[in-house]
Amino acid sequence: MDAIVGLLGGPRAQGAFLLRSVLTPPWSIRVEDQAPLTVVAMVRGDGWVLPDEGADVRLSPGDVAVIRGPDPYTVTDDPATTPQVVIHPGQLCTAPDGQKLPEMQELGVRTWGNSPNGTTTLLTGTYTMQGEVSQRLLSALPPLLVVPGDSWDSPLVPLLATEVVKDDPGQEAVLDRLLDLLLIAALREWFARHRAQAPAWYRAHSDLVVGQALRMLHNNPAQPWTVASLAARTGVSRAALARRFTELVGEPPMSYLTEWRLTLAADLLRDPDNTVGAVAQQVGYGSSFALSTAFKRVRGISPREHRLAAHA
Repeated sequence: MDAIVGLLGGPRAQGAFLLRSVLTPPWSIRVEDQAPLTVVAMVRGDGWVLPDEGADVRLSPGDVAVIRGPDPYTVTDDPATTPQVVIHPGQLCTAPDGQKLPEMQELGVRTWGNSPNGTTTLLTGTYTMQGEVSQRLLSALPPLLVVPGDSWDSPLVPLLATEVVKDDPGQEAVLDRLLDLLLIAALREWFARHRAQAPAWYRAHSDLVVGQALRMLHNNPAQPWTVASLAARTGVSRAALARRFTELVGEPPMSYLTEWRLTLAADLLRDPDNTVGAVAQQVGYGSSFALSTAFKRVRGISPREHRLAAHA
């Protein structure tokens, strides 16, 4: 498991909200849906993303914006245009005064806008669910990042634009996977270009020793790892691994492993079919008691309390 796969362990699209918008200026959409993660791709025309906090960002054809929720933002043709639409949780759309929305209409399969011949086309993919593993991704991202279309050679935006209007059997699964691919490609490109802003554990994956240790921890968290066994597998001394790992990642190997195991456990516990004992075995704890003890010590609540809170 590499760093990007580790990042995307949680936010994997399953029936994600995906929409093509066809618009003629002036247009302005206020987004207050509280979604944890949204991808906006500009297919044709230009626009702006206006976060409530931070700098406004212009979008040109091919640009991909990744927006971390839950804070609201506005997507518009011009920063001076007054919002005409408000998107609420559950993707409920109203006029700013809460009334029905006469300006917008359905224009076909997964297509919406104010004109069938609009000069602007954009795609919006919203991850509506948030697992525990995805917290590692969300905490690694700025509130808004943009990958310029002219800075990378990717066929994914036009491909997604073509597929989003189809209604073939299994199309929802196809679109979910394409949205994941677009997100992965955009994040990989952005982290490569903004390496200094990537989290320490992400950058550490490029180190020959620490990167190998991280991959082993991620690939097999149930293994009874020790610093000594990791050091033996990476070909360095125990002291050298512990020192280098802490310097690059920001915490000792076993602390990192504990957090990773409990993060995986927290995500697995959301499935009511997974017993605490079964989850304990999957993440490297010998019994449900051992997992419960560690979970409560680190997170302050028991696995059962976490599960009840997640379902609520």
